Amino acid sequence: MLSRIVFVSANAVKSCGPLGAGLAQLSHLHTSPSSQAPVPALPEKGGKTRHGIIPEELFQLLYPKTGVTGPYMLGAGLLTYILSKEIYIINHETFAAACMGTVIIYGVKKFGPDVAAFADKLNEEKVQKAQEVKDLAMSSLAQAIQDEKKEQWRAEGRQMLFDAKRNNVAMLLETNRRERVHMVTNEVKKRLDYQIALQTLHRRMEQEHMVNWVEKNVVTSITPQQEMASIAKCITDLKVLAKVQQAKATA
Repeated sequence: MLSRIVFVSANAVKSCGPLGAGLAQLSHLHTSPSSQAPVPALPEKGGKTRHGIIPEELFQLLYPKTGVTGPYMLGAGLLTYILSKEIYIINHETFAAACMGTVIIYGVKKFGPDVAAFADKLNEEKVQKAQEVKDLAMSSLAQAIQDEKKEQWRAEGRQMLFDAKRNNVAMLLETNRRERVHMVTNEVKKRLDYQIALQTLHRRMEQEHMVNWVEKNVVTSITPQQEMASIAKCITDLKVLAKVQQAKATA
């Protein structure tokens, strides 16, 4: 993976000229917002390779200059140069390494898919468990958010409840005040009615006493002769009225 990054960067720098190398080195020290952006996620699988270990980018880099056989000729030339200059000497360790490499390659080819499938299964199980933990955490956090919103709504409703309670208390106080005012009004009215009734009683008793006193004085002031004269006068008046009524009846 690192070699592939090196080859891609070398290809980009090569197209920029001599100044591109300096710019590529200075780009690591750049502190613009774009350089502080989050690093993209690494791919789950590597890029294409040839012969198991040689990146495809190397062949793509050398293809414009050397053609299709350029990388193979480069590898063969390097190997011939190393062997001819005796930089690397073939000995028993070379054959042992070749045998070990052959065994390793055979093992990878033979058991690699099964081991990879087993490793992928373990990885999937770990990812599934991690996802379950994440989902559980997300659900718990979402529930916590809902509970917090509900508590905030309750807090707002509690303020309205307090206002309603204050209004109820104010109404109770006003009702109590009006009841007391009504009670005081009734008590005052009762006392005034009592005074009026008492004055009315005094006036009636005074009137009755005056009437009785006048009647008693009038009765005591009438003599027997006046009484006989008044009786005779009444009888005469009754006779006259009787004659008048009789005359009207006959007419």
